[in-house]
Amino acid sequence: MSTMADTALLHLVGGVLALLVVASALGWLLRRRIGDGPNRAMVENINARIRAWWVMASVFAVSVMTGAIGSIVLFALISFLAMREFVTLAPTRRSDHRALFWCFFVVTPLEYALIWIGWYGLFSILIPVYILIFVAIRAVLAGDTDRFLERTATMQWGVMICVYFVSYVPALLMLQIPAYERQNAKLIFFLVLVVELSDVLQYIWGKAVGARRIAPSISPNKTWAGFVGGTLSATVVGAAIWWATPFGPAVAAMMAFAVTIMGFAGGLIMSAIKRDRGVKDYGSLIEGHGGILDRIDSLCFAAPVFFHLTRYFFAA
Repeated sequence: MSTMADTALLHLVGGVLALLVVASALGWLLRRRIGDGPNRAMVENINARIRAWWVMASVFAVSVMTGAIGSIVLFALISFLAMREFVTLAPTRRSDHRALFWCFFVVTPLEYALIWIGWYGLFSILIPVYILIFVAIRAVLAGDTDRFLERTATMQWGVMICVYFVSYVPALLMLQIPAYERQNAKLIFFLVLVVELSDVLQYIWGKAVGARRIAPSISPNKTWAGFVGGTLSATVVGAAIWWATPFGPAVAAMMAFAVTIMGFAGGLIMSAIKRDRGVKDYGSLIEGHGGILDRIDSLCFAAPVFFHLTRYFFAA
């Protein structure tokens, strides 16, 4: 079955399109109703986020619909841009440039090339074993010991989060799932939709009924009401689109719940890094969302867990 002819995938894309149309209409109505009132800034921010979602959803949909090469190229580019944002905030020095060159221009394309050829064995250990050791060796050979541990650990964590974790999204294409051949693009869609929708729903629930903050010093917008409401709502959505996955409704719900929990934890971790560096956002590339890392922070930590759960329980 070709990706373009996958009816279920077309239905998923159509559903996202319908959601964006509804969101745009509501944003337009809110803007007209609020006018120049005190909530104008919040409404403008919401509309900026909706416009950004149109662009991001379109790029993602096109990449998934074009098959494996489109997904791999998209997420390789995302890894490159995310790594760039991460390094910008890192305490790196001139002596780290050669190690960083390897991370950007050798490690990143190599990791995604392994996905393309389906070499799971090397893909799964290349970065967490060999590259982490290599980065430390390359850094120490530069002879600069000033803040060596902090600088080296930062580069190692950067390549782990921005390249290794992110690469698990298109790595779903490698899985051989009985009775689900050549349909893995829908697994990517399921993962990204549930995780990103969970973020949006947590924001909405938090603004609507949230009061008690979970970690005010790290992420003041995350509340218990937002967390519970967003997680449960995204889990329901995951269960509702079970037909696009190799899972039954109950398993789809459990998978959705697992990735939303990991996504929430990932968001907190990435927010803690921003607070440590004294910045609000990782970048300004995406209107209303900050940088690439601000948008994929949840996905980074959810993707490896989703991949391995699916591989362990469903892959041949």
